Amino acid sequence: MADVIVKSEGLTARGRRTRAALVRAGREAFDEHGYEAARIDDVCARAGVSHGTFYTYFDSKESLFGEVAGAVVGEMFTASIVGPAAPGDPYTRIEAANRLYLRAWAANSRLVRMLEQAALTEDGFRDLLLELREVFVRRGAEGLRRLQEQGLADPTLDPRLTAIMLGGMVEHFAHVWLDLGERADERTAVELLTKLWARAIGLTSVSTTEASQ
Repeated sequence: MADVIVKSEGLTARGRRTRAALVRAGREAFDEHGYEAARIDDVCARAGVSHGTFYTYFDSKESLFGEVAGAVVGEMFTASIVGPAAPGDPYTRIEAANRLYLRAWAANSRLVRMLEQAALTEDGFRDLLLELREVFVRRGAEGLRRLQEQGLADPTLDPRLTAIMLGGMVEHFAHVWLDLGERADERTAVELLTKLWARAIGLTSVSTTEASQ
């Protein structure tokens, strides 16, 4: 059946609306019931479409979940971007990025955890998870590389591996704090995460302030 699936780039305006409605309905169903328990019947009912319409756009529940997961991670990436209006001081920008990431995680943690669980048993979801995480790793590596070029970070650090390790620290803390209930207020959490990140790359608020003067 995969060869008759209509791809988004070939859809009419009405088709794009229908597909978007299915993605929204799928997200609601997965969030409410979990990946395993969610049913295509429920997705169709929420979207107000027939089974036949569902299979015009997706060949399985798995393909719908992959679409939903990609949309969620994309939203998290966009929500955690520190825009040009933020202060130029690198320490302050790292602090802002950590705060935005924690808030994005809080809004989407259930679906992210579903993807991680699915990735343990299905290679397709494992590849998707790695692909989606890559956008965060690339951003972190590029940021560190710029700081190294400016003489503000340890030049001996491997940008990519450092981004993976420090990003993992923030992600794991978000899970323990927001999903498992570790007690900490946002301000304290963000301040400590930023201090640890900055020290790990050889950056301090004092050094960056001096560099900007």
